[in-house]
Amino acid sequence: MNRLPALLFCSLIGMGQPLLSYENPQNPEPTARSVQVAMRNVEYHYTPDTSVRILFLHGELFPTKPPPHIVVFDDKESFFLVMAYSEIAMGFNSLANILNQRVFAADDAPIKSLSIQSKGNALIIRGKLHKKGSIPFETMGTISATPDGRIRLHAEKVTAAHLPVKGLIDLLGLDIAALINTNKVRGVAVEKDDLLLDPQEILPLPRIQGKVTAVRVQGNEIVETFGAKQDSNFNPVISGNYMAYRGNELRFGKLTMHDTDMILLDMDPQDPFDFFLDHYVDQLVAGYSKTTPSFGLRVYMRDYNKLKRPGARQPVRQNQK
Repeated sequence: MNRLPALLFCSLIGMGQPLLSYENPQNPEPTARSVQVAMRNVEYHYTPDTSVRILFLHGELFPTKPPPHIVVFDDKESFFLVMAYSEIAMGFNSLANILNQRVFAADDAPIKSLSIQSKGNALIIRGKLHKKGSIPFETMGTISATPDGRIRLHAEKVTAAHLPVKGLIDLLGLDIAALINTNKVRGVAVEKDDLLLDPQEILPLPRIQGKVTAVRVQGNEIVETFGAKQDSNFNPVISGNYMAYRGNELRFGKLTMHDTDMILLDMDPQDPFDFFLDHYVDQLVAGYSKTTPSFGLRVYMRDYNKLKRPGARQPVRQNQK
């Protein structure tokens, strides 16, 4: 079986910056401190050119610290999201940006110039082995969900500098098993000739928890389904694109809501709600808000990609006191 894909991805994760370390319950129980959340058709940005498309999402936000701390909307480190039922898509360009701009940004990174495409239901990953004279490589394979909720990457065809992969592995003299240090590499595991990825560990802040129950290649995106539909899911009766929050305490800017009732709405529902938490204040200022008779808050926000960039504010600071 071909082992180069596991080698490449393991090197990828190993070269990345360490993830933030903090306490985070593995199986949180609903408490008086959690805030229910529901989203529909949201383009959620991690960086200006890296995002995921939330088709729909039902779940809860939990504070990362014990009482009296609560969920702080502005602070990605103050909460984590437990997904009950969601479908989230990530474009190939966004995934390639994460690899090239974050994981392999160092001058001495072993892999460079990664790109991702699809052919039918298969993924095609291309790049260069930088430390071996920029030897080009290409892998083609399939993806699937594992019973324990991770994503399996299985390579079916591999080429590198027109050499069979086995010959290249012998040439490099690398032992794939020795590249994996389970004490340091989070979210990655090798099972025989497949690579297993855990989105809970690999995605940037804010942290998520959820079991991948299905995954597929669709056009130029990887679409992941988390959990299963439940009658108890928070599901606002509202049209358009939105991010809705209900119950318990949530701090939003200088406002602290008790028995939270807040919905962020897309001012232009003809396309996805383009949202960037680091610059949400700019989106807020460009829109308007209304108060409901029961003191709920409805915030109509302009898409991030439609803001006038020259006047943009600085990103929201984390851990503000």
